[in-house]
Amino acid sequence: MTAPSRLPAPSSTPTFAILDLAALEREGAAWDDLVSRAMDPHPHYSRHVLATHRAAGLAPDDLRIVVVRSGVRLDAVLPFRSTYDLCGLGRPVAQPFLSPFVTASLPLVGDGPDWPATLAALVAGLRAASGGRPWRWPLLATGTRLGQALCAAMKADGWALGEVEAFARPMLDRRPSHDAFVTDHPHRARLKDLRRRQRRLSEGGHLTLETATVGDALAAAVETFLALEKIGWKGAAGSAMACRAPHAAFARALFSGGGGPVSARADTLARDGRPLAVSLALLVGGTVCLLKTTYDEAERAGAPGLVLEAEIVRVLHETAFAERLDSATLAGSALESLYPDRETIAEIVAVPDGGRGLVSLKRRVRLARFEHAAKAGAKRRLAESAMAQRLMGRH
Repeated sequence: MTAPSRLPAPSSTPTFAILDLAALEREGAAWDDLVSRAMDPHPHYSRHVLATHRAAGLAPDDLRIVVVRSGVRLDAVLPFRSTYDLCGLGRPVAQPFLSPFVTASLPLVGDGPDWPATLAALVAGLRAASGGRPWRWPLLATGTRLGQALCAAMKADGWALGEVEAFARPMLDRRPSHDAFVTDHPHRARLKDLRRRQRRLSEGGHLTLETATVGDALAAAVETFLALEKIGWKGAAGSAMACRAPHAAFARALFSGGGGPVSARADTLARDGRPLAVSLALLVGGTVCLLKTTYDEAERAGAPGLVLEAEIVRVLHETAFAERLDSATLAGSALESLYPDRETIAEIVAVPDGGRGLVSLKRRVRLARFEHAAKAGAKRRLAESAMAQRLMGRH
């Protein structure tokens, strides 16, 4: 009897390589397999999401990616690019791939007994990818198992790391029941206020929560989102997704299927069939990562966006469609009063030469902080100017 054929056993020593996106897409099955077994997974560096970025013109075909493999098995993936900023002092620095829709930058790393060796190979790949120059790394979950291990692996390889800034991102780990969630919530007055606002919204008609995960219903929910966001302040400012053709194309393609281990979800709060708020999200590895939420600004007093998110929390506990909700927000999110758990998200500067080069790590960190302060000041002045224009328009 002929013995059945088997795939080659993984190599005992993981090795790194630097590929472009088109080349890695040819290993789609292996890439999907990595996402399925990744520790601390997120959807942003999955095959489907990066391919959708490329199709929408938000990522180039030759986007470079550090990969680690053991034989035919992919063990780690991190897309990156070279960029210029203050902390590079005129020379390029490396940065994980980011877009307006990427909210996490941990690499995808396969879980299992070999992951310390995988991280060692990944760190060697990071050094090669930047040509020994620094990495500026925003949106890094430094408190997770992988985040801590990655930072430790870089330090073990002689890197110096400095934190530019950090914030606590709202998360929600599913409790045994919704009653348990409410009972243990640190802001129960906020939950009471949301119930009051929900009753206020329902005075005008029957409220429903509609969820779409596949097919025409999902596509229709995306179109509803694009239309609702465009009639609000983002549409007036030109920043709504529907105002930018690549962004609208990205949303439509992302929620059109073909996601492998990444699935999509759209939740709509409606009153007598008229949408009041829409939330778009991606699900991977038991975690739902919010992508975008919008609401009818004419109903602002009823806080339909937050009421929708509270309803999603209720359904999470009733149906157990995930283990965790990731707000995917920056600091100061309204979800801080609804999601009781936190995950530290930091920006770091990582220097392969241990900070012994001509420019010290401390100076690079100071320059990055100065850049943040300058951008925050410009953003604040723009907001004040927009507010003044709105006030003038009322008189």
